[in-house]
Amino acid sequence: MTKAIFHFHLFKNAGTSLDASFKENFEAGTEWLTEEFPANPAKNRELVKQWVENNKSAKCFSSHTAQLPAPNVDYFKLLPVIFIRHPIDRIASAYAFERKQGGNGFGAVLARNTTLKGYIESRIALGHDRQCKNFHTERFAYMFGAEHGSELERAKMAVEQLPFVGIVENFNESLEKLESWLIDEGFEGVNIAPKVQNVSRDTSKSIDEKIAEIRDELGEEAFEFLVQNNQDDFELYELAKQKFSE
Repeated sequence: MTKAIFHFHLFKNAGTSLDASFKENFEAGTEWLTEEFPANPAKNRELVKQWVENNKSAKCFSSHTAQLPAPNVDYFKLLPVIFIRHPIDRIASAYAFERKQGGNGFGAVLARNTTLKGYIESRIALGHDRQCKNFHTERFAYMFGAEHGSELERAKMAVEQLPFVGIVENFNESLEKLESWLIDEGFEGVNIAPKVQNVSRDTSKSIDEKIAEIRDELGEEAFEFLVQNNQDDFELYELAKQKFSE
């Protein structure tokens, strides 16, 4: 059976850098394809499956909005690729990116008109908005139906069962593991060399330094509020790091 990569490109999880590497291996527009889909889960899965089935010459699919799991299709064995990031660092990166990006989307307008603290508090207050509240948990949990347990339980099952979950903080090592896996899966000659694209904040600092700066910027009370609203993401992130190190 033909194999193809399916990159679940989560917002601000180094996906643009990864896609830059994929596009050096696969011709954009024919072998490397990208598409976005509606949020409704049933419609999302229906359209993602159609997209894959209609592009039999593709080697790599990439989408910010396709929901797990990768579709089950006759022609392809799809190899899902997804990254996870320290939840607090990802939120600060999303804010920095949305401040710079222009446009009239909700996140961009909000980020341009408020501080990081205001951005976080406004998005969490909406209730349905997951950009600043257990973002990864929601996205990974889509892999299994509600009958499989709570959102966190389903997200953990996804981390355990997905064949590749990269760690943004270990990006180069993640790419080495990804390249090795893809070669084992038959992508001979693939070269997933590190590419740094679409970076919103200083990458020379350690994760501890970056989190300390975010804590100082937010103040203790707002920082603890953010941490409390991302407890599931912290648990999921630790599980992913544990699996990665094994």
